[in-house]
Amino acid sequence: MIRGSRGSSLKGFLDAGLPRRTLLTSVLFHSFMMCSSSPVSARSKISEAEQILKNVEWPEQFPFKKEDFQRFDESPDTIFYSSPRFVTHIDDYAIQALTKYYASIFPPSNTPGVALLDMCSSWISHYPKGYRQERIAGLGLNDEELKRNQVLTEYAVQDLNKNPLLPYEDNSFDVITNAVSVDYLTKPLEVFREMRRVLKPGGIAVMSFSNRCFWTKAISIWTGTGDVDHVYIVGSYFHYAGGYEPPQALDISPNPGRSDPMYVVFSRKRKAESS
Repeated sequence: MIRGSRGSSLKGFLDAGLPRRTLLTSVLFHSFMMCSSSPVSARSKISEAEQILKNVEWPEQFPFKKEDFQRFDESPDTIFYSSPRFVTHIDDYAIQALTKYYASIFPPSNTPGVALLDMCSSWISHYPKGYRQERIAGLGLNDEELKRNQVLTEYAVQDLNKNPLLPYEDNSFDVITNAVSVDYLTKPLEVFREMRRVLKPGGIAVMSFSNRCFWTKAISIWTGTGDVDHVYIVGSYFHYAGGYEPPQALDISPNPGRSDPMYVVFSRKRKAESS
């Protein structure tokens, strides 16, 4: 039984099954828009988002169904992302908040042996200005965007919804980031198991997201639920993938109610895990 402390919207979604499908105008297929079905007050979002993963009682089995990971637009992602988009998908305040958070957890620049992976990467990673390591890998869907990303030392183009196997050796990275893209993963457990595999023991994986998305490409469980539920959903990926420490959440929204919200769910690979 999924506990109601997570909020009524996700519980209702799971009880009722797949939410409605509605006809959309063509603009929805290419517009970045709000992606929360049940907004709540800024004060309660901050409190709930940071508390939701504390002392959580996870169901014995992964609580989501295959249908929960369907999208309105099931065409290949390589088609949707074939044209580069040199834009940012969250406002400047949210970007600054994410960059500040990264600065607080990243190893210092030019630390020998340190490697980072930016998953679902694009032309910008929102890393601190001037941040450098010998290896910063990017994995994304558009070659032109990845070429433009100045923080990356290497990149690869791969559709994780077709092939969730990461093209990296075991125990390769100290940090994995994914900014505002976890909501598009249709095989999240496979991806999170791969993240665990390529993380070094004790390495950290950081998933950040707001309330905006390409609605037609986001999974249905995401578009049918609210911000606090999204924290629980991402936390569940870490939990059920196995091999991670208990996931934690932060609400780093810079101006609640006045700018884009920003949430972080993170976890570390257990040091006892070697793959």
